[in-house]
Amino acid sequence: MKKFFLGIMIAAGLMACEGDRGPQGPPGVNVVGQTYEYEHVDFIYEPANNLYATILNVPPEIEVLTSDAILVYRLEVQNNVETWSLIPQNFFLPQGTIQYVYNHTDADVELLIDGDFNLSGLDTGFTTNQIFRFVVIPSDFARDPKINIESYSSLLQAVHEQDFQLKEFHP
Repeated sequence: MKKFFLGIMIAAGLMACEGDRGPQGPPGVNVVGQTYEYEHVDFIYEPANNLYATILNVPPEIEVLTSDAILVYRLEVQNNVETWSLIPQNFFLPQGTIQYVYNHTDADVELLIDGDFNLSGLDTGFTTNQIFRFVVIPSDFARDPKINIESYSSLLQAVHEQDFQLKEFHP
């Protein structure tokens, strides 16, 4: 009987701990990354740099901010299964090593094939009719990387010192 009353007391105590829910907060922001693909991508050999390159524009309906990141994936078919490989991606060939790499702005992505041997005769399986997927990751510049976030009081002090003004970080 003691266990029964103890159980009721614990249950009653837990239910009594609920307080006022408080006011409704502001609505949140639903930010979702965007993905697009380019098919039939052909690289052009640049003999002066001994690399293959192509530049692909970001589609006009995709908004890319200066602070956003873009990830690039290359489609491979292995055992009749489509797989996406994140770039940079290396291939170790009998002649040497090649690597798919890229760089981007908010308007375009430059794809490159670099290597440690003369790429002029590189197999067209690497340079023509490629398919790439681009994932735009929304991001904002950090307010101030020098803010100490190790304790609540130092974070609160930093927020009050900045007077809630957003600043862009420029390294």
